[in-house]
Amino acid sequence: MTISVKDLGRSPGVMRTMHEHVPAPKDFGVALIGVPEGADLDLDLRFEAVHEGILVSGTVIAPVQGECGRCLKPIAYDEEVDVQELFYYEDAESFGTEEEEEQHRIERDVIDLEPVLRDAVVTTLPFQPVCREDCEGLCSECGARLEEDPGHHHQTVDPRWAALSGLAGSAADNSAATSTESDEREES
Repeated sequence: MTISVKDLGRSPGVMRTMHEHVPAPKDFGVALIGVPEGADLDLDLRFEAVHEGILVSGTVIAPVQGECGRCLKPIAYDEEVDVQELFYYEDAESFGTEEEEEQHRIERDVIDLEPVLRDAVVTTLPFQPVCREDCEGLCSECGARLEEDPGHHHQTVDPRWAALSGLAGSAADNSAATSTESDEREES
């Protein structure tokens, strides 16, 4: 996603605006949520020449799609992100090795917006997206949606107590039998 800035020259204060729809590049998101490849990114940007380079500022509206991290329902919404980045001229002084890696450069009167847009959009995406804040998610035993069955639960017996569950059943049978016998004795 490269943009020519030759028309701005090196005269501070010269400005131009751009309003375009461009296709989203590949891998524009994280595991559960992102902007689908080829989806329209709505760019409303301003390019302004300054002493050090070209200042790019404006907004990007990206159609976000993904799935809820709790119940796996599809999620879709438009995310509006502010963008502001300075692209340095090729011959501008560098500020050191660490900061130089973070600087974006104008190469042959062209700037590459893709890394800047990727950084702006992807960092605003939620790490654990949810369809609603109070989403109950899925049952950990069977995968049923808890929202659709609010009283959903499973009778689980701790395997350490499983052997005793048989005794509880036989003890109940024995007590029922003895109570019947005692009732019969009382009647007679």
